[in-house]
Amino acid sequence: MQAHTNRRPGEIAFNAALFGFSLFMFWQAYQISGFSALSSAGAFPMAMSAIMLIASAVVLFRSLRLTSPGGGWSGFRSEVLPPAVMVFSLFILAYSITLKSLGFLLASFLFLLVSIWYLERGRIGRTLLLTVASITGVYVIFRVVFQVVLPEGIIPERAILAALGDFFAGSK
Repeated sequence: MQAHTNRRPGEIAFNAALFGFSLFMFWQAYQISGFSALSSAGAFPMAMSAIMLIASAVVLFRSLRLTSPGGGWSGFRSEVLPPAVMVFSLFILAYSITLKSLGFLLASFLFLLVSIWYLERGRIGRTLLLTVASITGVYVIFRVVFQVVLPEGIIPERAILAALGDFFAGSK
């Protein structure tokens, strides 16, 4: 395996973030019980986070020694943040903002509809079919089977479920 000699766009920033995260995890592991004994509750988390910290430091220092290929922001944007990643980041942001007000069903339907439409390059029939099938499957599994409470929003979900329950209870 040949080691690369040029630094990739965003490599130092990513490795520095990884090192910072490892340092944070080491501190959190230390907060469990300090380093009082090898059998203490924090000993294993401290050992694992210390390995992460050392490995991330080695990777960070190695990447600092590599030569920069240039490219600047355009190289970073094209390799790390291509248009599809940016578009989906905006879709996810919009979904997270609208989830509480619109509710799970409507926000998820709109998110999947727009996302699948974007990926399918505008084929609306297949997009609608996949969206409805996905939302139905997720809803049945999580809301009906596992009884997970999902954000209700503007669709009166509880009233609809109660009406369906009454309908099926009356048909016996």
